[in-house]
Order: sequence, then C-alpha cells, then structure tokens
Amino acid sequence: MTVEGARRRFAELHARPGVWALPNAWDLGSARLLAASGFEAVASTSSGLAWSMGMQDQHLTRDQVLAHVRAVAPALDIPFAVDAEDGYAPDAAGVAETVALVDDAGAAGVSIEDYDARTATVRALDVAVERVAAAVQAAHARATPMVVTARCENPLYGIADLDDTITRLRAYAAAGADCVYAPGLRSLDEVATVVRAVPVPVNVLAWADGPTVAELGSVGVRRVSVGGVLASAAYGALLRAADELAERGTTTFRAGGLTESDRAAFDR
Repeated sequence: MTVEGARRRFAELHARPGVWALPNAWDLGSARLLAASGFEAVASTSSGLAWSMGMQDQHLTRDQVLAHVRAVAPALDIPFAVDAEDGYAPDAAGVAETVALVDDAGAAGVSIEDYDARTATVRALDVAVERVAAAVQAAHARATPMVVTARCENPLYGIADLDDTITRLRAYAAAGADCVYAPGLRSLDEVATVVRAVPVPVNVLAWADGPTVAELGSVGVRRVSVGGVLASAAYGALLRAADELAERGTTTFRAGGLTESDRAAFDR
C-alpha cells in the first residue's frame, strides 16, 4: 500500500458509519501479527514502544519515534497511525515540525495530546488549541493528508470535569482535528455525552471492566483503541513464563506461543 493509499484508507475508516477497533503495536513484529489478524489499521503506542526500548513511558525522544515509524509504516499493507505524545516540543512551531517529520516518515495518522509531562499538568486550553492547530496545518499540507487525532488527557490525570473535557475536544475539532480522544472515560453515559457534544469522530480507550467495542459503537463511538494493553499483556506473559522456567524448570508456557501459521505473518 502506498502512503497516499494508506492515508485515503485511514480517512475512509473514520468517515464510514459504525465502530471499528484500532489495536496498538509496539514494533514491526507485533504490527504484522495484528495486520494478519484482520485489523484494518494499526496504531503505535508510546508506552509499548518505550517498554520495548527498556524505559518508562514519556521518556521517548522524537528521533526514536520517527525511527519506529520508518520501520513499521512502509512494511504494512494497512494504515499505520502514530502516537506522537505531545509532539516532543515546547511550542506550537516544534509540534508542527514533529508532525511534518511524521508525515515524511509515511504515517497515515498522528495523535497529539495536551498533557505536558515536564510539568505534570494539562496545558492551558489556548496553548493546547494553538498546538493542535499547528499539528493540523502540518498534517494537512499535502494533497493526501494525515488524519489528526487531538487528545484531551483530563480523565487520565484525575481531572473529572467532563464539561472541561468536552470544551477542550470541541475546541480541538474547531482547530481542525479530524478525530478527538479523551482516554480514561469509563462509563457509557460519559462516552455518549462526549459523542453527542463533538462534531467529529470520537476514539475511546477500551478498559478491562468497561463497555465492549459493540457497546461503544451503540452510542456513536467511531474508533476504539487499547493503548499499551497489548504490549503489557505480551510482557506479562513473558514474565510469567520466565517465572515458571526459573522456579519450576518447566516450559508449559510453550502451549501459548506462536504457531507455525501465526509465524507466517513474518514471511515478508
């Protein structure tokens, strides 16, 4: 799939009616396995990528993320969207530069959040809107633009003010975001309220004890992602297998490993 084809396809997924799942991969191998599982697009995960590099989330550099995009996006025949955290920049101009580089790397979509890890705060609304607008301008500069997802991080960081979250998401949509996302919304009622209030497609983060993809679709959610959960599950399985080997000297964990047909996803 060409870059232009991937971008057109990613935009079509957001434009069509109904909900769809966007799983999050942390390396090329996991992305290929997800593509082989039948998903129509794949996104990155900053936490999963960070763990794969032996570090905590929010410690990645822009260069590390760009290298990840260059490795994964051209190797897939489905769209690949990028979690660009806060743009790896202190100001709107830097966000635009980051998005332009993600564009050059061949991504079909990019997400920008309003949380500043350096100060551990959600940015002021006017500052956040300026950054989203800069991301949109850079992402939409080409004839076939990337899809921009603007994220409000309120629910993830203990800000339970749904009105403020909606105000932010509406402002990001007005700044040109193609999709909006407030990871951490847990109740179906909250999600439904957000969907009714914003004029663009809404992405929701799935939770273990939360609504199913179908239930989220029933209230108008367009896209459901899982963040670092798949990476966490994979690394959790590794640790449980390692404990078995170290403590009991057995390898019953082999039964849950990749089959020969699974490994066919790597035959590229």
